[in-house]
Amino acid sequence: MFARSAAFFLAAVTFGAETVPAPANLVAHEWGTFTSVADLDGNAMRWFAPGGPSKLPCFVYRPNAVYKEGAYTFVRMETPVIYFYSPGKTTVSVNVKFPAGRITEWYPRASGEPANGIYWDAVEVLPGANLEFPSGQSGNHYYAARATDAAPLRVGKEQEKLLFYRGAGDIEVPIRPSFNPDDTIQLRGHAPAAFVFENRGGRAGFRSIRDLQDAARVPAPELESDPAALREELAGELVKAGLYAKEARAMIETWRDSWFEEGMRVIYIVPREVIDSVLPLAIKPAPAELARVFVGRVEMLSAQMAKDIEAAAAAQDRAALATYGRFLPAFWEELHRKHGLMPAAAPGNMVASDPGGCAK
Repeated sequence: MFARSAAFFLAAVTFGAETVPAPANLVAHEWGTFTSVADLDGNAMRWFAPGGPSKLPCFVYRPNAVYKEGAYTFVRMETPVIYFYSPGKTTVSVNVKFPAGRITEWYPRASGEPANGIYWDAVEVLPGANLEFPSGQSGNHYYAARATDAAPLRVGKEQEKLLFYRGAGDIEVPIRPSFNPDDTIQLRGHAPAAFVFENRGGRAGFRSIRDLQDAARVPAPELESDPAALREELAGELVKAGLYAKEARAMIETWRDSWFEEGMRVIYIVPREVIDSVLPLAIKPAPAELARVFVGRVEMLSAQMAKDIEAAAAAQDRAALATYGRFLPAFWEELHRKHGLMPAAAPGNMVASDPGGCAK
């Protein structure tokens, strides 16, 4: 059965078609992002992670105690979504835990305590059903995740194309990037694929690394590439890791404004064993196929960025500092550490306001 399903999947990818689960098979696919910031030695640093790169619709649930604005953690777990595919109607339960962190938002309504994990008791998987999904502010990136062939879902009276959650916590980041004296980039860790990407003043470039094991030395990107080329390569890696083509496109569309914005970062495919370890997921009845594909994002502070931040702070140039968005406080703290100074708050009135919250 598994061999037949795998053969069908490979054939569909080869001919550019969307895969459809084999009869009697329940399929679940998940994608998400782990975002972190590297210090100048390449190690993950704790950082305040207020909100995210885009607002969430008002219908998304949050715990009563506001947590995300004060989360001083290594990793921001952003926008995991779970899709289901089934040849017929069925009902499943889903339990997701985040032992090293806290789940901060979710939809549809779930049970449990965010600090210990949440669960959806009865998720109705309704292939072919014409359901109305909640809506809100147009242009919100939340909705891009719906552009797949996944079955509509119903939990209680709420309907959606996916299960959504996100959070923040202290997990070990599998990639540690740093700069060598010759300005090359040293990558330590392991990943099926990694990309060193830089966007400086609208000029972009990237370097690709496949099957990273232990360490690799990478030249700085030449800023002569279109981010579309990276999006194409990344989509291929997402499909290779287990997503369907439409799922990969939906993920990239959700994050295209954030992953490829001004700055320097490593974008990588998180090893599956890391996902299963830090984010245990239980689905009952168990699907015949479960894909869990996460993209890691590590923000880096280059020497040029450090100079630009210090110059902008000295000149009180709020517009220049705003280009670093939610990562500015972490970069500012690291610059103080580099100079042997006590950490200080980022320049007053220069940190972008919390982009999270409620968008109607």
